[in-house]
Amino acid sequence: MSLPSVDVVIPTAGRPSLRTLLEVLSHQPPPGRLILVDDRRDPTGPLLPGEPPPGLAGRLEALRGPARGPAAARNAGWRVCRAEWVAFLDDDVIPTPTWTRDLLRDLLGLGGDVAASQGQLRVPLPTGKRPTDAERGVKGLETARWITANIAYRRSALERLGGFDERFPRAYREDVELGLRAVRSGLRIVGGERTVLHPARPAGPLESVRRQVGNADDALMLRLHGRAWRREAGVPAGRRPQHLFLTAAGAAALAALAAGRRTPAALGAAIWLLGTAEFAASRILPGPRTLPEVSSMLLTSALIPPAASVFWILGLLRTRGARPVPGRPEAVLFDRDGTLVLDVPYNGDPGRVVPVPGARQALDRLRAAGVAVGVVSNQSGVARGLLTPQQVAAVNRRVEELLGPFGAWEVCPHGPEDGCGCRKPAPGLVLRAAARLGADPRRCVVVGDIGADVEAARAAGARAILVPTPATRPEEVAAAPEVAPDLEAAVELVLGGGG
Repeated sequence: MSLPSVDVVIPTAGRPSLRTLLEVLSHQPPPGRLILVDDRRDPTGPLLPGEPPPGLAGRLEALRGPARGPAAARNAGWRVCRAEWVAFLDDDVIPTPTWTRDLLRDLLGLGGDVAASQGQLRVPLPTGKRPTDAERGVKGLETARWITANIAYRRSALERLGGFDERFPRAYREDVELGLRAVRSGLRIVGGERTVLHPARPAGPLESVRRQVGNADDALMLRLHGRAWRREAGVPAGRRPQHLFLTAAGAAALAALAAGRRTPAALGAAIWLLGTAEFAASRILPGPRTLPEVSSMLLTSALIPPAASVFWILGLLRTRGARPVPGRPEAVLFDRDGTLVLDVPYNGDPGRVVPVPGARQALDRLRAAGVAVGVVSNQSGVARGLLTPQQVAAVNRRVEELLGPFGAWEVCPHGPEDGCGCRKPAPGLVLRAAARLGADPRRCVVVGDIGADVEAARAAGARAILVPTPATRPEEVAAAPEVAPDLEAAVELVLGGGG
């Protein structure tokens, strides 16, 4: 039995721990491509000070990430992969020396109903002392299900599921959300033997309070998957009901005090004080009970309930109407000039229409797969007086004669100075084409040759694939979330090798 093909994707915000991870991988035979997604918001300076580990020469590929969080970075990484499997690692873990060999062994012979293989994670803690609250929190990752610090997904499953939900901006719940969609769709996630270490790094005294922003992600999970999501995903219930109750008691005490109602104020304050003391004790007693730890627990135990409650309520308000991320796209929208046909500036002559190589084959493959196709095109020559709408329509008819029918044609006749909402990079053309095709913009892909096409897709909530031409600027290529060398390769990305 042949070994499975595997690419490795590592999203990173530039943490110093990345070098340790790469040093370990440099001493192991590569399973496939090693793709590093540079997701720093301010990518000034090198991602890795100094040279990469010598063992990675020619093996490490850097990709500029969209800087919208780890979910979007992972999506950018796996969408350029070609292997059957995509293994994800976080930039703060340390694989064991046999991680690559164990990975291939874990994936060997898995059935087609298996979407993912979950590796193991170990958190080494100092011996001879009780762990701090922060260390116990990190230790809990050992039993977390579907954690992306050490998981491999079948690429076809990622395509089918639509990848990670980019509405999760933090490294929190985006992995559980994808896993839950996978198992609900009838796929399996199995365990593996490969192991990574996740050191518990020092945390500031208010780190536990800052982590309460994750309650907003829990609110999104509730909107997307209902009340049963915790049970199905094996996520502990936590203390949110108690936090809400304590926050309400404290707020009621303050309101009663402001109104001069001493008895209700005293009752509310007593409830808040007793509840906060119980919460603090539950965190202090298992720990080292040093003065700094106790002081931190007392302060943060008073701050965590209101912080958790505020983020939870804000999350509920912001996610009204949220629906799970869709899978395979419903429609692919193409730029015309430079993407489907050779770019002839301000062309009004149907006789000068020449398709780019492979355009008809790529479009027919999408049609055969049941994916709608449309065109979104800026035609500022109309506003400039260089073209008439009738000439634009005649050229479009010739494009259809050569490339087959399109379900939607959306054309912007305005110039850059007109300030319209349709001219790319504005989202108007994409939104109108999606509506004409009866498609959700989030389930559309926009394929174009310049940065304006990519930005229009992003503004509409669609996926973007750039197919560069000699006219495409290098900075546009670097900023694109996905790049394909030609239309056939772009369709391969859309269909994930299927169709």
